[in-house]
Amino acid sequence: MSRNDNRGKGKTSGRGAGNARGSSNARGNSPVGKSGGQRPNAKGATPANKAKQAAPKKEVVKNVNKQEGIRLNKYISNSGICSRREADTYIGTGLVTVNGKIVNEMGYKVKLEDDVRFDGRRINPEPMSYVLLNKPKGFATTTSESKGNTVMDLVSNASNSRITPIGRLGRNATGLLLFTNDDKLKEKLSKKGMTRLFHVELDKNLKAADIQKIREGFTIAGKKIEIEEISYVDGKSKKEVGLKIKHMGNSVIRDIFAHFEYDIVHLDCVTLAHLTKKDLPRGKWKILTTQELNLFSML
Repeated sequence: MSRNDNRGKGKTSGRGAGNARGSSNARGNSPVGKSGGQRPNAKGATPANKAKQAAPKKEVVKNVNKQEGIRLNKYISNSGICSRREADTYIGTGLVTVNGKIVNEMGYKVKLEDDVRFDGRRINPEPMSYVLLNKPKGFATTTSESKGNTVMDLVSNASNSRITPIGRLGRNATGLLLFTNDDKLKEKLSKKGMTRLFHVELDKNLKAADIQKIREGFTIAGKKIEIEEISYVDGKSKKEVGLKIKHMGNSVIRDIFAHFEYDIVHLDCVTLAHLTKKDLPRGKWKILTTQELNLFSML
């Protein structure tokens, strides 16, 4: 488990990520299988020729700027699919697209932000990285550099990969926020949601009648609002409640209480799925362990 003291004593690419990447991108599981030693069939056609004939007709890109980016065969090799030499074969047969267009030029260079696909599947040359941050107040959840202090400043030394946050916390909200470059996990959580438990402090006591209405669900602007659980916080005043919700946005929580004419004084994400703030002080981050990462497969 690695931690950042926010003074940048070096970078780590995420140890939990390495195991996940190794299992999903192993060459033995690649759809291409073995590419060497192709033999012509009775009609003189090789599997590579068949792939070329079967490839969808797309615009072919040539005449690239060779002064920037990374060579396409290296990009593919770094993703774990195959060797550079094998990548050249697949590029030549039209199995590789960049930003939706077939590329079959040797030496073609791409940038990390390009959409590179092999046989229709998007590939990533970076190791998968999973970082959990205990966000402090005063940092915006955005990747924009024009928004002042952002959560990206806090995890700048966490990984060499291009990680981005999943879900949102408002600038003045605090608590757990997950970052990754794993597009599959992002897509999964954006569709299914991820249970988050919030400690909410309001400007006045929450009425028992209102807490029951929130628990039962209600409609705002024609949209049904549903939560998983809500209750008063033990040992605290009735201004403080625990709210469990799957929605990944931030504004929906404020909308819930604004609907019943309450203002949120403080909002803190206490748990995120199976992840907690244990041993993770405010403003610090950690790399997810293999066990923590594997539990996401159960969501």
